[in-house]
Amino acid sequence: QVQLVESGGGLVQAGGSLRLSCAASGSIFSINDMGWYRQAPGKQRELVAAIARLGRTSYADSVKGRFTISRDNAKNTVYLQMDSLRPEDTAVYYCNAEIKRSYSSSFNVYWGQGTQVTVSS
Repeated sequence: QVQLVESGGGLVQAGGSLRLSCAASGSIFSINDMGWYRQAPGKQRELVAAIARLGRTSYADSVKGRFTISRDNAKNTVYLQMDSLRPEDTAVYYCNAEIKRSYSSSFNVYWGQGTQVTVSS
């Protein structure tokens, strides 16, 4: 049983900051890529940022220079530091991770339940 649990979402004014966390737990053998996606009403889910096991990162053009993704492999946790937030950043944010479970023959992608981020004004 593998679970990803997000935290840190909420309501913030434009120009403010939030830090999202996502911790993986369960019978985990190893974790490769981890990432953050977001989905606004009526829109497709889009990749916000991704980070490989050894720290290489990638970002959507819309968040470059404002968001920073990081991870703590010892804690099986990925973070998203969001600065200079804009109303268009409002969405449900989901973390995901490519995880190999103990005694599993392959990696599978797991998703968190999502956390709401609302940016006012």
